[in-house]
Amino acid sequence: MSPDEEQSPLSIGIDVGGTFTDFVVYDHGCLKTFKVLSTPADPAQAVLEGLRRLSLSAGHVVVHGSTVATNALLERKGARTAFVTTRGFRDVLQIGRQTRRNLYDWFSGGVPALVPRDRCLEVPERVDHRGRVLRSLAKRSLASLIETLREQRVEAVALSLLFSFANPEHERRIAQRLREAGFFVSASHELIPEFREFERASTTVVNAYVSPVLNRYVETLERSLAGGSFHIMQSNGGRIQAAQVRQEGVRSILSGPAGGVIGAEYLARLAGFSRLITFDMGGTSTDVSVVDGAIHTTSEAEVAGMPIRVPVIDIHTVGAGGGSLARVDAGGALRVGPESAGADPGPACYGRGGRAATVTDANAFLGRLPSTGLLGGELPLDLEATRESLAALSRELAKDDAGPPVDLEEMALGILRVVNAEMERAIRVISIERGHDPREYVLLSFGGAGGVHACELARSLNVGRVLIPLAASTLSALGMLTANVFLDYVQTVMCSGETPFEELERRFVPMVEQAQEDLATQRVPVPARHVHCEVDLRYQGQSFELTVPFSPAFRAAFHERHARRYGHKDEAAGLEIVNLRVRAVGDVNPPRIETRAPGSADSSAARCHERRLVFSAGSRSVPFYDRRRLRPGHHVPGPAVVFQDDTTILLSETDHACVDAWDNVLVTIGEARAKSR
Repeated sequence: MSPDEEQSPLSIGIDVGGTFTDFVVYDHGCLKTFKVLSTPADPAQAVLEGLRRLSLSAGHVVVHGSTVATNALLERKGARTAFVTTRGFRDVLQIGRQTRRNLYDWFSGGVPALVPRDRCLEVPERVDHRGRVLRSLAKRSLASLIETLREQRVEAVALSLLFSFANPEHERRIAQRLREAGFFVSASHELIPEFREFERASTTVVNAYVSPVLNRYVETLERSLAGGSFHIMQSNGGRIQAAQVRQEGVRSILSGPAGGVIGAEYLARLAGFSRLITFDMGGTSTDVSVVDGAIHTTSEAEVAGMPIRVPVIDIHTVGAGGGSLARVDAGGALRVGPESAGADPGPACYGRGGRAATVTDANAFLGRLPSTGLLGGELPLDLEATRESLAALSRELAKDDAGPPVDLEEMALGILRVVNAEMERAIRVISIERGHDPREYVLLSFGGAGGVHACELARSLNVGRVLIPLAASTLSALGMLTANVFLDYVQTVMCSGETPFEELERRFVPMVEQAQEDLATQRVPVPARHVHCEVDLRYQGQSFELTVPFSPAFRAAFHERHARRYGHKDEAAGLEIVNLRVRAVGDVNPPRIETRAPGSADSSAARCHERRLVFSAGSRSVPFYDRRRLRPGHHVPGPAVVFQDDTTILLSETDHACVDAWDNVLVTIGEARAKSR
């Protein structure tokens, strides 16, 4: 970022969700947030509506996390794409890895390829695994290829030739001709010069498929942002200028969830926590991740069944959110999600025509949401519509059971038990199943729906503390304003682990030079630029590798990491260096969050009223606290509800909350603490 951008009086973070589009505005040192309902048919309309509420000044900075690329992939509404590869390899997308997702289901089919076989085209050329040309590329074959692409009305071309990571010359020449002919081209040697043929081809195809759609979206927004700086959040947790996204849309597939993890880590670090489980429950889905002193990234992500080999924050997502629909399945069991009511019509309680019961309806019916409605009263609750939706579900469940209708309170509690079980499984996947003990972590809850469920989930997982930021429901947008510039590069080398350190340094030189050059185009000042080098290693004969920092001790670092990950190491075994990786970082000054000195523990001034709430153990009267009146140092004993315009926190009888200097609500989970002892 340039010095002018760092000192900009107006910075805006925007996160488009399935139900709401969130805005965080940092204006002359003051942080403000607001939401507008998303417009799924045209996501840009919600963004433009929010921007119209602001007075944009020259020099403003916008950082945007978009679901456009994600939705294009999930809904199969991307560009009409062709796949071009070496003769004899047109079926690489259809063949994949020949693995069944459901091991014991003989009829389990794979995920259909994004490109049908008739648009998988071949060119006569061949290089070997060391990059030596075995068959030269014939120029006359390109004219025929272009004619075929035009006949098939192709908009984008994914170009992935065999071993182009070792010698990209043929791929470079084809890409140039196709671009001159007017096609959008995603070339694997530019995007991911890395081995593993199927994963490289899949990533290149996804990029070709989503980038033209994202391009049109970015152009629409840029016309409204003249005079400012426009950045897009990447899946790796960094921001880049929107111009680069035009060519590499695949890098922003998971931009919204990535912004949430970045924001969570930033606020947790301010509050003194370095080990946390992030729990982001929005209207459509729940995203969870583990931060163990540092944010973890992976290059083995999969979205909509498609492998994507670009670096992404290690996030696990499930289709469980406030808008998740409750239904009765074919076996007569209650299910929740992954289908969602979305923003239109939304849950029944929104009063916008929704008829199916959702998680939000269950919480509203049980009295856990403010009676004045959501968004500070802008979205009143239609409790009669909620009752009707739950009654319809109860009748459907009774019909399958051939019994009387289920009590509506039991129906609502059942919906919450089912969705909590789904989210608990997600947290177990990224914690317990990967060797992390949840008892050693803080659960950082955010997203508009997270606070109602966080304490109960923590209790089930024996997590002793829950941290809920003041900007919990807009934390992904805030995270985008705190994100640095990240640029990632990779190159497959496949050389012996005994390769001299100096030789590897020489191989890193062109990658580092490219990284520095690209950082300059991002307008990052020289003092804020950093370049980090890493290597992917494995024992000879292994199929997968581990990444360690590149230093004279990188071999010892690999052995130690292998022991931590797999429980053993073999320092006598031969090593293989698979990939060289470079990450270029441009530091950005995040918004300053002011602290307030703690005062009295007495929170009675924030107590508004009491209401009857329904719990599994029965109903009882529970006090409601207005979070706007809570001050650092205040204590809130459970049971209680702490509400604000855009999120609600539910405390059970054994929970105890206090407010810290950053206005976070820190909840101690009494039962979980007792169990952990």
